Amino acid sequence: MESNNSFLVLFLAPVREYLEDDSISEILINGPQQIFIERGGKLEEVPAKFVSEPALKAAATNIAKSVGRILDEMHPRLDARLPDGSRVHAVIPPLSRVGTVIAIRKFKKDTLTIDKMLSFGSMDEDTVKLIRALVALHKNVIVSGATSSGKTSVLNAVSSFITDRERVLVIEDASELQLQQRHIVSFETRKADKNGQGEVTIRDLIHSALRLRPDRLVIGEIRGGEALDLLQALNTGHAGSMSTIHANSPEDCLRRIETCALLSGIDIPLAALRSQVASAIDAVIHTARLSDGSRKVVAIAEVLPLDKGEYRVRELMTWKTESVAADGTVAGRFEPGEPPTFAKEAHVVGVELPFGW
Repeated sequence: MESNNSFLVLFLAPVREYLEDDSISEILINGPQQIFIERGGKLEEVPAKFVSEPALKAAATNIAKSVGRILDEMHPRLDARLPDGSRVHAVIPPLSRVGTVIAIRKFKKDTLTIDKMLSFGSMDEDTVKLIRALVALHKNVIVSGATSSGKTSVLNAVSSFITDRERVLVIEDASELQLQQRHIVSFETRKADKNGQGEVTIRDLIHSALRLRPDRLVIGEIRGGEALDLLQALNTGHAGSMSTIHANSPEDCLRRIETCALLSGIDIPLAALRSQVASAIDAVIHTARLSDGSRKVVAIAEVLPLDKGEYRVRELMTWKTESVAADGTVAGRFEPGEPPTFAKEAHVVGVELPFGW
């Protein structure tokens, strides 16, 4: 952190030790007198404090200045990425009633690989086989889950199965993905300047990406109207693409994409939009953070054609919790569901499926 911007450490001195501790994933500052950290998926309050609200607000203001943003009465919210890749969101009074609020999500220096996820119990060998098959068969995949459920980490792991023979265009609001393939072209959005000009959105970058001969598109996260642009891209030959979205279940994921697409401002009949969603998305990988703080792939579902205008999914794999120990540790197993409709396709091209399908 210091090597990237030494004065940031000076202003954030009370939380410096947490910034430098790789076991800590998030730092949550709720005004000058209350600070929480997330370690191993669990929140804990720490004794660190800022000397005053003006000192904390000055820290937030200087973070904004360091990345070319403004944080003041006219711009009371900050969404930024630090030089080391960490994400920062800040809100200042009077919007915040407890003083300046800052959340720092630290950038992981080590890529979370499939092997590491196996060792953590985030997935099992059969889950890996199924994910590898989805990528090999060029299925369009959405990774869904709640906040801090590990969506980006899972997307990063899923993308590791893309071959070096393919040209992959990556589009993100803030660069977090760490794809390892040889032919990667990465793009990042840009916020408007203080005059409200110069903004470049995910939608803008999708339009550019489609003219740059992608074999696959990887979108960091779907949040708004860009969902419609992505659906149209997936329905016009860009198979094997992937993204993430906040959702509570695989089926809810499809509804969330529908809702985001409606934010595009383009008038499209709901029936036509649902048809696009169901035909564009082939599978949903759903993640969750369990009660013990562990993060797992808890479901993989195939998206089926609409039935009387309603979404349908076929669960291919689910996590079943069997017990919770006295210390909160969750135990369970990954269970197979129904065979996928693409089992014959996989057999023809020689792609191995799990569970003897």
